[in-house]
Amino acid sequence: MPGGPFLFALFGLVFLFVLIQVGALQIAFDKLGLDPEAGMTLLFVSLLGSLVNLPLFRMEAEEPDEPPPEPFRSLLKHRQIPFEGYTTVAVNLGGCLLPLTFSAYLVLNAGAAAFDYLLAVGTVSAVSYYASRPVPGLGIGMPIIIAPLAAAMAGIVIDPEHSPALAYVGGTLGVLIGADLLRLKDIRKMGSPVASIGGAGTFDGIFITGIIAVLLA
Repeated sequence: MPGGPFLFALFGLVFLFVLIQVGALQIAFDKLGLDPEAGMTLLFVSLLGSLVNLPLFRMEAEEPDEPPPEPFRSLLKHRQIPFEGYTTVAVNLGGCLLPLTFSAYLVLNAGAAAFDYLLAVGTVSAVSYYASRPVPGLGIGMPIIIAPLAAAMAGIVIDPEHSPALAYVGGTLGVLIGADLLRLKDIRKMGSPVASIGGAGTFDGIFITGIIAVLLA
């Protein structure tokens, strides 16, 4: 994954710009029942929230067997924090707490059955867990298209009428559970000074996963 967080952020910015230009972002918001103002507010609050990590606890960790390649180090947007034998586990505002809040809103208001949401989340969680891999010194990595495809398919199969909401909730919460929470056990072996639930925030794939899943559903 050459380029690390810098390339994730760059890809995210370019991707969102393209979506805005072709109107796809507004289509996704419409399918979720959001008006243009509410949709753009969600987008920009998520962007700002991606800069905020709230520390939860720290644990002892091991040095990775192989350090990340030099391109990772040179392209990081912030000064790299040295690894000193422990990892601070944090929760990201834009990549975790905001998607959780919006998912709760959809569960309460979008009309699908509670069991259907659980089934969608469970399906994407399983796919995300088996598709994700620890990246020494950095975090958990996963091909970005896998979770949206799984979420969209789950939504369509489970309840076509409410597939956009099921795809968003299944995609965002499924990635958080399968690629973040269930991978906490791998943190000790990654040699990363900080492990953020929700990754780098909006650009770690959570927001993009939800949008692509909704467009495909």
